[in-house]
This record gives sequence, C-alpha cells and structure tokens, in this order.
Amino acid sequence: MASYQDREVDRLVELIADRVRDRIGRGALPVLSVRDRGPCVDDESEDCASCGGCVVRRPWSVRAVEDAGAARVGAAPGVGAVENDLARMIDHTLLRPDATRDDVVVLCEEARVHHFASVCVNTTWVPLCRSLLGGPGGNDVKVCSVVGFPLGAMAPTAKAYEARDAVRQGAQEIDMVINIGALKSRDYENVFEDICRVVKASAPALVKVILETGQLGEDEKIIACTLAKLAGAHFVKTSTGFGKGGATVEDIALMRRIVGSEMGVKASGGVRTQEDALRMRAAGASRIGASASVAIVTGPADGSKAGAARGKPASAGY
Repeated sequence: MASYQDREVDRLVELIADRVRDRIGRGALPVLSVRDRGPCVDDESEDCASCGGCVVRRPWSVRAVEDAGAARVGAAPGVGAVENDLARMIDHTLLRPDATRDDVVVLCEEARVHHFASVCVNTTWVPLCRSLLGGPGGNDVKVCSVVGFPLGAMAPTAKAYEARDAVRQGAQEIDMVINIGALKSRDYENVFEDICRVVKASAPALVKVILETGQLGEDEKIIACTLAKLAGAHFVKTSTGFGKGGATVEDIALMRRIVGSEMGVKASGGVRTQEDALRMRAAGASRIGASASVAIVTGPADGSKAGAARGKPASAGY
C-alpha cells in the first residue's frame, strides 16, 4: 500500500500536470516513448535475443530483475556483460574552462578504452571529439555537449541555436541547464518553452535537462521533472557540478519516482568513487556524469584513487 507521502507526491504531480495543461493548452499529456521499441513481443516477428533493448535502454528494469533473484539476463550479441555495465552508464566529462586540446584527446582515448557511454564536453570541442571517436573502435562512445551551461539563464532562442549548432557539429546528446530563475519565479511557461525549444533544435540527439537540484526545494524538483517530461526531454539530471551541492541518493530516487520508466535519470556532481556510482544506480540513476570516470571503473570502491584522473582534482569541472 502506498504511503501517505507517496500519495501526496502523486497528487502534486497530477496537480502540476493539470495546471500546465490548462496554461499551455496542450490537452492530454504526450506519451513519451522516444526510446521505446514498442510492446515486447516474444514471437517470430521479434526474437528477444536479437533486441537487447531492456539491457541497453532500460538498465534500471534489468537491475530490478537481478534484485528479484535472476542470475542471467538475455541480450543481443555485442550488447556486453550486464554484470560489468557500470562504464556504459558513465558520461566521461571534461568541462573545465581551462581544458586544452591535449586534455580532450586524452579524454576521448580513455572513453574509447573503457567504453564509456559518452564524452561530455563544451561545444567548442565537439568537432574534435567527433573526429576522434567516429572511427573504428570509437563509434560506441557518443559525443555529448552542454547548452546554456552552467547558469541556464540564457534566452530560449539562444539555447536552441547553441543546441542546433552542436548537433550539426556532431553532438549526439545535449545536456541543457534549466532556467532556474524562471522556475523559482513560477514562470512555468518560460521553463517549458525553454526545454521545448532545445528538444526540437536538438533532434535527433537526446536531451538531458539539468535541474541544479542543490538550489531547488522538493516541490521545485518535482515541478522541474514534470515540465521536462511534458516537453519531451529524454533525461533529467541533477547538477552542473559548478553550483552548490551535487547528486544525492534522495534526489535520484525522487526524480526516478516522478519521471517513471519513460525517461532516464542522470546523477552528476560529486560522484567520485565506485561506491558513489553504485549507490546512485541503486537509487534509480541510468546515467552517471563524472570527471573521475577512470578511477570509478578501475579503482577501489572507497575511491582512494579518485581524483587522479588527468592530474586534476575529481571535482574540477564536474
């Protein structure tokens, strides 16, 4: 039976959705199934062994099956080992303003070697990353770039232009910062338009909406997640790494509860050790943003080697 707090969260989400519908005149909520291949059909038309969609696209569902007692999970050839999939959840990140070309080259090589989900860089480095990762052995690592970073206070048209240009240059994923001031002013139409414009400008790239949770109250986090879902974003993300606070288990669990299984949840900001990453994954994160990525996947769970990546502090730039 759902607890009183759970029922209150559900009621608040529905109330927000109703008010947003009324104010923007969109009618029914859109069905957000951008990454969904449709119903799972185990017949001649779709052999589960040739799909692998659950492993790649819904890792939290696979984790739930494992927690329930499954010893093996079927997946398509080439999908990779489910029991060692932490690296494939990580956006290998370098967002320091003083990052050099050599730093970015090392970032891409580390991502290629460890098979990280993506490299996450400022837009100026997108063409270089695309050229380094576009060849054999590198095309399983995507190029992610940030938009409206790190303040989020730019005009929606400016963010949309930046996103469109980044995708033209080769970005396959876009991490945008929400308009925090508009959210706190309860100007939800502005927040919604901001996200919508970036989602449209970024297509077909995936869009992650950075909430900067350390600056938000619980109600604001719920509203932000709901607006991101209404606008068609693919992920919600905790932090830029440049603001106060970072990812917490409590925030990840709340965000997963609000967006459900239709969207991804990215934990970023302060994730420096393997233990940190595993805790975030257990709470519902389907992607991890970190600059200490190599230490996370190769070092001890207590993170005694974290921070050694590229000779910089783990907190530098993410």
